[in-house]
Amino acid sequence: MIDKIVKSMADAFAGVKDGSVVLVSGFGNAGIPVELIDGLIEQGARDLTVVSNNAGSGRTDLARLLGTGRVRKLVCSYPRTSGSVVFEEMYSAGKLELELVPQGTLSERMRAAAAGIGGFYTPTAAGTKLAEGKETREIDGREYVLEKPLKGDLALVKAERADRWGNLTYRLAARNFGPTMAAAADIAVVQAREIVELGAIEPELVVTPGIFVDRVVHVPNPKQAGAP
Repeated sequence: MIDKIVKSMADAFAGVKDGSVVLVSGFGNAGIPVELIDGLIEQGARDLTVVSNNAGSGRTDLARLLGTGRVRKLVCSYPRTSGSVVFEEMYSAGKLELELVPQGTLSERMRAAAAGIGGFYTPTAAGTKLAEGKETREIDGREYVLEKPLKGDLALVKAERADRWGNLTYRLAARNFGPTMAAAADIAVVQAREIVELGAIEPELVVTPGIFVDRVVHVPNPKQAGAP
């Protein structure tokens, strides 16, 4: 019987290794898997590369993970936002590497990894510092930059509903990067507010099919990102 519901955070993060590439869903404070980030902190993996749209706010959730000093590199679109104090401190002190990636490119790089595509050409960042060292070519008179897939060892995703097969739905804007990240990682760990019976999610309403999900943790009362 397929049952991807795990009993504890320890089970959710079993086998996660130092040096992992971790894809963390969320857009601003929407869809941040706060409890999963806390679980990863407790698990203790180090030398991580974290991929996320933002760099956290205040000193909780993603910012807390950065503050532990266990993140070597951040791949991000908007590292400097209101409240990104921990990122500012770590980066200014030379304790954190940053790879800045335009938001659409970030999403497409992960989608390419999920689809098994070797790369794609985009005009975004052509002629800027972000294109330095990358292959470029002219297509129909316009310069394009070759971007390579961005694959994760681990994805942390926040969902609204899940069944034991791992089929997922999301709440409003909390959907953001979750579906793409789940598909682009070797292991997708999901926190879900509600666990439902098989068949309770109508097939046409499934956003992330269970084939892309490995472990589900029931978190009935999730914290709001940025909350103390």
